[in-house]
Amino acid sequence: MSTNAVPARSEIARADTWNAESVFPSLQAWEDELAQLAQEADAFGRYRGRLGEGAALLCEALNVRDELRRRTSVVQIYAGFSYAVNTTDQVAAANNNRADSLIGRVQGAVAFVEPELLALGSETLAAWMDAEPRLAIYRHYLADLFRKQVHVRSAEVEELLGLLAEPFGGASSTHSLLTNADFRFRPAVGGSGRESAVTQGTWLKLMTDPDREVRRTAWESYHQPYLLHKNTLTSTLATSLKQNVLVTRARRHSSTLAASLYTNNIPVEVFHNLIRIFRQNVPTWHRYWRLRARLLKVDILQPYDVWAPLTSHATTVPFAQAVDWICEGLAPMGEAYVATLRKGCLEDRWVDRYPNQGKGAGAFSWGSQGTYPFIMMSYNDNMLSLSTLAHELGHSMHSYLTWQAQPAIYADYALFAAEVASNFHQAMVRGHLLATHPDQGFQINVIEEAMSNFYRYFLVMPTLARFELEVHERVERGMPLTANDLMALSGDLFAETYGDDMACDLDTIGMHWASYGHLFNDYYVYQYATGISGANALARRIRAGVPGAVDAYLGFLTAGASRYPIDALAAAGVDLATPEPVEAAFAVLADYVDRLERLTA
Repeated sequence: MSTNAVPARSEIARADTWNAESVFPSLQAWEDELAQLAQEADAFGRYRGRLGEGAALLCEALNVRDELRRRTSVVQIYAGFSYAVNTTDQVAAANNNRADSLIGRVQGAVAFVEPELLALGSETLAAWMDAEPRLAIYRHYLADLFRKQVHVRSAEVEELLGLLAEPFGGASSTHSLLTNADFRFRPAVGGSGRESAVTQGTWLKLMTDPDREVRRTAWESYHQPYLLHKNTLTSTLATSLKQNVLVTRARRHSSTLAASLYTNNIPVEVFHNLIRIFRQNVPTWHRYWRLRARLLKVDILQPYDVWAPLTSHATTVPFAQAVDWICEGLAPMGEAYVATLRKGCLEDRWVDRYPNQGKGAGAFSWGSQGTYPFIMMSYNDNMLSLSTLAHELGHSMHSYLTWQAQPAIYADYALFAAEVASNFHQAMVRGHLLATHPDQGFQINVIEEAMSNFYRYFLVMPTLARFELEVHERVERGMPLTANDLMALSGDLFAETYGDDMACDLDTIGMHWASYGHLFNDYYVYQYATGISGANALARRIRAGVPGAVDAYLGFLTAGASRYPIDALAAAGVDLATPEPVEAAFAVLADYVDRLERLTA
């Protein structure tokens, strides 16, 4: 027997790692900036009670606050990324905690600003913006602040809520440390006795192994630690939910859902429409399960068969090839867009590419004005990895273009918008590959990738959204949460979604929620489904050559937080305030099933 070992972090080539030295040349430089920012956060108190002295001083205070936040974000990114790529590094873990502490300190230090702005009144501030051109950039920010006025508390309460940021991050940190650093998984064992290491970075690759025994044992190995630690994991989530409820009540919202969507001016109907349309279209998934079972020649599908290859033709996609295909798929976006992306991947080291021991689960894009838009992932030379890379590059290009176009106050964007940009890349690249590679095996591989992507975003995430809403509502009603409660709820929801054409071990699928750290970021997961809906609509416009579609989409990417996400997307050509884009995305999903049926008839 042999085990496919995962390399230690020290064995990864520098060229395949993120460009940490572009952020800070040394750990000492990071230490110096951390200390400097702590002093500047304390010194920001010199503006307290003085914002009404005039437009010039207000402009100065806002600029200092925004730059303080930006630099603090850079400090956090350096520490957080260093920890994410090696969660077993104790120095990195400690520095990540120190950066989190600084975030809370800065939030507390600047918390008085918005209550003082509200006290000045919208008429005074409008007059000052007319008189002081440097204040004009804050027009949308101030309009949004007064929209939220009823939920902004006194300076003392706002300071307290800001200081809670660090301790309220404890539940998420505990979940991450437990699942990424402490969990140990048994090797997966194939029918021939071959062993393969199971880690957060290799698990999904093992789910694509042709050997069903590899998939079964990897699935069971991966979920076993979650089951063994079900009580601890439940406690961390329950703590996070209670924190959300506390902030909701402190800000006097009617519910956690309303509070979360209110932040970006998204109607709660958007969430409920998504769940309603999802439940109506679940039979499309059941049709796919029956087709997949037939092609795999199994009596009934198991959850670990969802990613099983449907053809012996396995397209190998090295990293450089993936970059080429992604660039080709995004050629309609223009030469400058493609050149920036290619240089980021191949020269500027945006991407921390490959699995290593201790690397965190999943993939993400993260950065700030003043850094590159870095990507952490575990690239595995296959079509799914190509898709993940394309997805994260969508986030990175969104960030890059926003940072180029917007001042610091608007240099971020809502998750609701973010998941459109990422899925847009996947839709564009997928369409290009299907149009340019007629080989049957290749076409099946691309459709398998598409179905895997839709499975995550249009099955798992809406199901988790239902789970998340229910557990929040239970806490809001004062109900206790036990591990068995959460397992039963998760198991029932997934069993309902899977239907009779998928076998489910309710214990295993009941703990599947715990493998998603997204649940510690309240009401994140539904935005994957709205995101893929908006993305497919916008990609369809651009691939069809609709006049002005590219410029409209670039306008969305450069808008950042200067517009509400629904408004920015509507200007780009898709109205996610209506059910139509979600319904159209399910039609895209059904079309992939139709294509697969024709290819395998």
